[in-house]
Amino acid sequence: MKVDLNNKLVVAISSRALFDLDESHEIFRNQGIEAYCKYQIEHEDEVLKPGSAFPLVRKLLALNDRDPDHPMVEVILLSRNSADTGLRVFNSIQHHSLKIIRAVFTSGRSPYEYVSAFGAHLFLSTDPEDVKKALSAGYAAATIAGNNQNNGNELRLAFDGDAVLFSDEAERVFKESGLQAFTESEVAAEKTPLSGGPFKNFLAALHGIQSAYPADKAPIRTALVTARAAPTHKRVILTLRAWNIRIDEALFLAGMDKSEFLKTFGADIFFDDQHQNIESASQHITTGHVPHGIANET
Repeated sequence: MKVDLNNKLVVAISSRALFDLDESHEIFRNQGIEAYCKYQIEHEDEVLKPGSAFPLVRKLLALNDRDPDHPMVEVILLSRNSADTGLRVFNSIQHHSLKIIRAVFTSGRSPYEYVSAFGAHLFLSTDPEDVKKALSAGYAAATIAGNNQNNGNELRLAFDGDAVLFSDEAERVFKESGLQAFTESEVAAEKTPLSGGPFKNFLAALHGIQSAYPADKAPIRTALVTARAAPTHKRVILTLRAWNIRIDEALFLAGMDKSEFLKTFGADIFFDDQHQNIESASQHITTGHVPHGIANET
C-alpha cells in the first residue's frame, strides 16, 4: 500500500539534535571513524540522553494522541550514522517510546537531500552546513541549540519575522540605509504583502492543524516576536491577513531583548536569523538559528 505524507506536518530531524551524542562525536573528531563505530556498537544497548530537540519532538508526536486513527504529525530521522552505528539511536527511540518509524542513515554524508524526498516542512539539525544546504534548496531549516523548560501540554512555537516568516526585503533596507529609511519604506508599502520567507510553509502547516480546532482549544499556539515597532507593524499584520495564516500572539518589541518575552510566552522553540538573539534566548529555551538573509551573508 502506498503511503502518502501529504496531509501531515512532516518534521525531519538529525540524530544529534534528537539525542545527546556529544561524547561519541568527540571520539569521532579525536580518534576517527573506526573508533567511533566501535564505540557506538559496543554501547548500542546504552540509552542515549535527550538532546536539544527531544522535548519538542515529544510534544509534536503527542499531537497524534488526540486522534490515533488520523495522525497529524510525522517525525523522520535523518542521520549521518551508518545503519550499524544508528542502531543505538533506534534503540533509544524505542526506549523513550517515540513513534518514529522512518529513518535515513547516510554513513557520513549530508542527509539534507532527503528533506525534499520526504516533503518535510521543517529540518532541524546541529550541523550548520546541512541547515544552510536545506535552506538553499527552499526548505525551512534551523540549527538547534539550548534547552527547553516548558512542561505544559500545549505546543508553543515562536518566530522572528523578517528573514524567517517573511523575506529579508525589508531587513535589507534597514541594514543598508538605516532605521529611518526602513520605517519610511515600510509605511509606504504597508498595503503590499511581504514575500514569504523560508518558514512561511511551515507556519501554514501549523495553521492547518490549528484550523481543525476551535481557537481556544487548539493544541498549538504560535507567536511572532519581532524587533519591529509601530508604525512598521502594520505591513506585517496585513501580510499575515493576506496569507490567511493565523498567528496567536504578536510581540512588537522595538529592539528590546526577546529572551524574557519568550520565557513569558513559554516557547518550546524560537526561530530567528540573528545570532545575537539566538545566543541570548538559548540560555533559557530551545532555539533554532535560521542562517538566511542579509544578516547571515559574509
